[in-house]
Amino acid sequence: MANNSSPRIGILGGGQLGKMLCQAGADWHLPIHVLDRNHSFPAANYATVFHSGDFSRKEDVLEFGRKMDIVTIEIEHIDTEALHQLVAEGIKVYPQPDKIDLIKDKGLQKQFYAEEGIATSDFSLYADAAALRAAIASGEVTLPFVQKARTGGYDGQGVAVIRNEQDIESKLLDCPCLAESMVDIAKELAVVVTRTPSGAISVFPTVEMEFHPTANLVEFLICPAAIDSDTDTRAAKLAMEVAEKMEIVGLLAVELFLTPEGEILVNEVAPRPHNSGHHTIEACMTSQYDQHLRAIMDLPLGPTDLLRPGAMINLLGAEGHTGPAVYDGWDKLLAIPEVYPHLYGKAETRPFRKMGHITALGDTVQMARERAAIAKEVVQVISR
Repeated sequence: MANNSSPRIGILGGGQLGKMLCQAGADWHLPIHVLDRNHSFPAANYATVFHSGDFSRKEDVLEFGRKMDIVTIEIEHIDTEALHQLVAEGIKVYPQPDKIDLIKDKGLQKQFYAEEGIATSDFSLYADAAALRAAIASGEVTLPFVQKARTGGYDGQGVAVIRNEQDIESKLLDCPCLAESMVDIAKELAVVVTRTPSGAISVFPTVEMEFHPTANLVEFLICPAAIDSDTDTRAAKLAMEVAEKMEIVGLLAVELFLTPEGEILVNEVAPRPHNSGHHTIEACMTSQYDQHLRAIMDLPLGPTDLLRPGAMINLLGAEGHTGPAVYDGWDKLLAIPEVYPHLYGKAETRPFRKMGHITALGDTVQMARERAAIAKEVVQVISR
């Protein structure tokens, strides 16, 4: 086994989050291994060792994990049965398998909030579309509401906003699901919390998210959020309460709704580095990736202070383009001051696929946002 200062770390998943974890680990020359299906994945060329395999297959996860000192994830949709087995064999797995089981089932996640007295929107659980239709017919569920698949959803997938009878006919998802009351949202916020096995905890500055009107993906992320200090304090406190009550180890991204009345509700969480923390690479003293590695190794957590106001955009595949990716307007993008592009290295683009992100900094949030907006206009991901 590796020595204590450089434990052998295994990441399940070779996407962009895995890539950026590898990049953070490279500064400390950490031996980082990645498991995913093939070398086309973004992290493949950045891992110390890349292992071909399927993180949804128990045998592949066990074979990979048994060679590691610490196993972590960059995606929740993995074989957790294998992770429980690795823990039983004495291998450290962070976040803990039972926490992944809880979080990747949105029904269990909501029940956890209800049981722990954590503020969240009203909800009810249903076996399938037929059961939900029956609940609508009986008046148990009233329009409008949000339906979420209990498992498998990501980046706006597995979510249906049901506003009227037509939506009931055309949009209902036929799977185990939950129906949530439609919340009147003034702002969508997110707080990234980090917790170590020893119980040390840190919190990054609150961010505000603006969503794409049709893709249900974050369009702009702003830090610091445009909220008063009381709201900011309450958001951070609520996010830390979730992490502490879950007793999770590693990063926990807590997505929050702020209502017009000032109430803060937990929407959902992710037990890994997250889209709402990408800006921390340039904007904060410690990046979310560095912080996650510190946490899983039970090392002192880094300071999370904001160095510069920042705004981030996701670089999405342009509509009408599918195929080998071309980054049109790259020269114009690099002419904008304090703009930091991160390309994920995905060979194929398709509409709304996350191909990268761009962080813009400035003296003020407004300056950073304006620079991000210019970046959004000048660069496009098209296909040949």
